[in-house]
Parts: sequence; C-alpha cells; structure tokens
Amino acid sequence: MARYDAPSRRSGGQKQNTFFGGAAILAAGILVVKLIGMFYKIPLVNIIGDQGSTDFTNAYNIYSVLLTISTAGLPVAVSKLVSEADARGRLNQVHKTFRLALIIFLTLGALSFLVMYFRADWLAATMNDTKAAPGIKAMAPAVVCVGCLSALRGYSQGHMNMTPTSVSQIIEALCKLVIGLSLAYAMTKAGQPPEIAAAGAITGVTVGTMVALAYMIFSFLVARSREPRLARDVPDSAGEIIRDILRIAIPVTLGSSMVGIVTVVDAGLVQGQLQRVLLEKPECWALYTQYVDFAPLEGAVAAWKETLGSGVSATMSALSAQVETELKAGTAESAALALHTTLESVSRTLYGNYSGALTIYNLPNALMAAITASVIPAVSGALTRRDRRGAARISGAALRVTALLACPMGVGLFVMGTPIMQMLYPSLEKDIAGPLLSMLGLANILVCLVLVCNSVLQAYGFVTLPVLVMILGGGFKIAANYIVVAMPTVGIYGAPVGNLPCFGLCLLLDLFIIARVIPRRPRYLEVFAKPLLSSGVMGLAAWAVYGLSAKLFFALGRRSLEAAAGGVPGGLGARLCTLSQEAGQVLDLSRAGCAIATLGAIGVAMVIYFALLIALRAITRDDLSLMPKGEKIARLLRL
Repeated sequence: MARYDAPSRRSGGQKQNTFFGGAAILAAGILVVKLIGMFYKIPLVNIIGDQGSTDFTNAYNIYSVLLTISTAGLPVAVSKLVSEADARGRLNQVHKTFRLALIIFLTLGALSFLVMYFRADWLAATMNDTKAAPGIKAMAPAVVCVGCLSALRGYSQGHMNMTPTSVSQIIEALCKLVIGLSLAYAMTKAGQPPEIAAAGAITGVTVGTMVALAYMIFSFLVARSREPRLARDVPDSAGEIIRDILRIAIPVTLGSSMVGIVTVVDAGLVQGQLQRVLLEKPECWALYTQYVDFAPLEGAVAAWKETLGSGVSATMSALSAQVETELKAGTAESAALALHTTLESVSRTLYGNYSGALTIYNLPNALMAAITASVIPAVSGALTRRDRRGAARISGAALRVTALLACPMGVGLFVMGTPIMQMLYPSLEKDIAGPLLSMLGLANILVCLVLVCNSVLQAYGFVTLPVLVMILGGGFKIAANYIVVAMPTVGIYGAPVGNLPCFGLCLLLDLFIIARVIPRRPRYLEVFAKPLLSSGVMGLAAWAVYGLSAKLFFALGRRSLEAAAGGVPGGLGARLCTLSQEAGQVLDLSRAGCAIATLGAIGVAMVIYFALLIALRAITRDDLSLMPKGEKIARLLRL
C-alpha cells in the first residue's frame, strides 16, 4: 500500500495535494454568483410580493427539472472525454466529441423548449398554480441556450481552463440581477399583476443565458484559433463516442435530477393540499385570519355550493371536475371557476412566504458545491494511486469541514428564523415565514451532509447507491407533506416538515453504507460531536443577544411614542396627524432595531463559535494541512 504523507512533508506537496485548495477557488467563484443571486432574489420577493414569488418559484422549479435532465450529466461527460483525448494528443477525437455533444445538447434543449413553451399551461396546472404559465414561457428559450453553454463549458473544463466557465456564470448572474429586477420593478409600477411581474423577472434569467452564451462562443473561437490545425489521429466512431457520453452522463443526470423532481412534485402537492383543505375544512382558516381576508373565499364557496346538485359533496375533486368540464366547454366565468381562482390566490399568498424561506435555506446548500466538486477528483486520485489511507483522510476531512460549516448555519437559521425573515423580507408575513425558515434550518444541516456523503460514495465508485437513497428519502418527504399539510391545525407550517425525515433517512443510510463499504471510514463521533456542541452554545448565545437587543429597541420606540403623545399641542386633528407621523417613525425605528439586533446577534454568535472551535480543537492540524497555507494557519492557532 502506498504511503500517504502530509503535504507539508513533501517538496511542493502543499500545492499538489491541497484538497481544499481547489475547493477554496471554487467556493470563491460560487460565492460571487450566490451573492449576486442573493441580491437578486431578496429584493425580488419584496418587489413582486408573496403571490408573484410563488409564480416565480413554480416556473423556476419546472425549468430546473428540464434543465437538469437536459444538461446535468453531459458537461461532466464532455469534460472527462475531452480531457482524456487531449492528454493523449487526439485533437480530432476532441473536436468530434465536442460536435456530437453539441448536437445532443441542442436536441435535448429544443425538446425542453417545445415542452415549456407550448405546454406551459399544462405544466403550471400540474403545480396547482395556473398563474405560473407566463413565467414558464418566458424561461423556455433559456433551456436551449444553457444546453449550448454546457457543451462549451465542458469543452473548456476538459482543457483545464476554468476561467471562461466562471466568467460566464458571473455574466449570467449579473444580467439576471440588473435586467430581471428592472423588468419586475417596471411592471409592478405599471400596475401589472404579480404573475406578469414574475415573468419579467424570469426574462432576466433568459437574457443572462444569451449574453453568457455569446461570451462562451467568443472564448471558444479564441481558444480554437490557438490550437494546432493539423492532427493525424483517427477519432472513434460516432456511435462509440455517444455511448461513452451517455455511460458517464446518465448516472450523474439521474442523481442530480432526483432533487429537482422531488421539489416539483412536493411543491405541486403542497399547494394542492392547501387548496383542498381551505375548501373542505374551513376550520383551518383560523390559522391565517391575521394575514388573509377570507371574505372573498367565503362568498365564492357559498356561491359554488348553490350550484351543486343534491347529494353532491363540496369537495376539491368535485370542484376540479366541474372546472375541467367548463374549461373544455369554453365557459367564460362561473361560480366554479371563480372559486378555483380564489382558492389558488390564497394558496399562492401562503406558499409565497414559504418560497421566501426557501431562498435563504438554499444558500448554505449552494456553498457545499465547492466541497462536493472537490471530493470526487481528490478521492479518486488517491484511490488510483492505491492510497486508501489518503482517500479515507480526505473523506473524513470533507465530512468534518462540512459539519463545521453546516451545523452553525443550520442552528443559526433555526434560532434566528423569524428575525432574519423580518429583516430581509418586510413584504412577507414574518409569523408565517419565520417558523418555516426555522424548521428548514434544522433540515439544512442534514442536506449539506447528505450532499458530501453522496460525493464520497460516488468517488469510491458507488454511483447508483446515492440515487436509490435519494429516491427513498424523496418518497418519505412527499408522503410526510401530503399528510401534515392536510391537517387543519398545521397547514402551510407543515410544508418543511417532510425535509427532516427525507434527509435524515438519507444521511443515516449514507453513513451506514460508508461504514460498511469504505475502508478506514471516518469516526462519526469525532466528526459530529464538537461541531454540534459548539453550534448549540452559539445558538443559545444568538437567542439571548437578540432577545435582549430587541427588548431594548422596543423600549426606546415605546418611549419615543409616549413622549410624542404627551407633547402634542393643538386640536384633535393636528394631534392625530402628528401622532401618525411619529408612529411611522417608531415603526421605522423598530425595523432598524430589528436589523441591528439580528446582525449583532449573528456577529456575537460567530465569535463565540470560532472561539469554541479553537478551544475544543474541533478542527485539527491534519485538516488544515489539506488547505492552502494550512501549516501557517495551524501555527497561528497553535494547533
């Protein structure tokens, strides 16, 4: 067995074997794109509101599934095959592989475009949100563009040139930010309905892919102009190359698309269950009376029930059958159609708060992409050298660093869910969105660990096992949400509940499989105990600091209002006018106070967490040796 030496003990080893060196570079690029995405999505929800947010999310979920099916595995396959051919000097093989991949991308992209554009109404109906159709149509051209982008990015990465990919992603994100927000804001100011404003925001995504594609084409032509023109190698047949592409792409596509498919099914199911319970169990209205005006729904239900024949129950299935019949008959308006529209409007309002929470929930998951992208080549390289100890060391370090990052982020979202939503999304109902984010925060820890576990298993050659595990976990998620959301006392608050059994089961199965099939598996108690303990203490500190700060700002606001009420001269009209102005200033103070208290609590929590990590030696010198400048950091921390 080959001996694995610490990078610092070899000449030049620090650069050659820093596993997290690649992760750090990837993380920097991902961080830029995600920061741009954050500055896009957070204002977007406040511009288009809860209903527009629901329409945007539903359209984007449909796009994500078709995009994943079209492009998830193919760039990986192209990158691998181009890299292998380029290493052997087979230039003709490189060019033929790229041409065939481009044809496959264009074919799948064109099919996805046709489905999204001409079947937009049907796709929106499957999500129980017919208002999502304009957004789905606006995003349809992006599927074709992203297909071509993926082929060009795979070609560039196969030549070990990562710069064009990173630059194109940043261009895409910037166009989405500037154009998408501008169109959404302009349409909202023009009085357009939320679904049209959401479609405007989505148009920014489509334009971004077009501009990024233009840049990648330019980069590709420049790169091709520098390549040698003459090549004497005989490329493989088209059939052999396509088989090689599909052999690599299909397992990756299956694994990647499962999350998107489960998300789409779950989103449609949750909205459908909300509408069914709102109709069949009016006692659930008590959950939302502070946030929703139920007078239109009450009137629509009463009008529809008058049209029912004797012996016909007022159920969602009866309403859906009647609406379908009337749509086929071309009925312009009826009690059934009016009730269906009203139910959909209420569910869009409620689900929009969940969509806002999902935006924050997805940020930590996205940052895990840097680690997952680095695990596979690093572990595979060690196994190729027959260095099992080195592979186990890298796998353990990846799990430990993931736990060190995921645990505080998840606990922080759990403890600070409501203040974070109040600070970032003043247009949403914090008492709905806050508890949803708190529940998602706990699930976030599980999701991040599952992503890295899947990468470890794939690096060891177990490609299909993570897919099967995700299918099983996804089934649990859908079943749990179907049951919980339908409870009149739970409703929308049950939407994130399914994430816990889903990813909890996936994590347990992944850890069990790793322990059984991978030699020298990590010691799980050492991996998880210290991050969880440190995160728990950090969460208590954040809760205490925010609570004390919020009380202080509330007291200051109250005193300000009392002082204003006691010192207003003049008649009653002037008194009321002045008091309303002062109340508005106090409201602004409370919002500013909430933001200061939230940011202060997060800052204190971070300091406490890092202090505990050092005190408990949760991160080891061995982990740091895998990072750039790891030895210097270890000496600085006295590890």
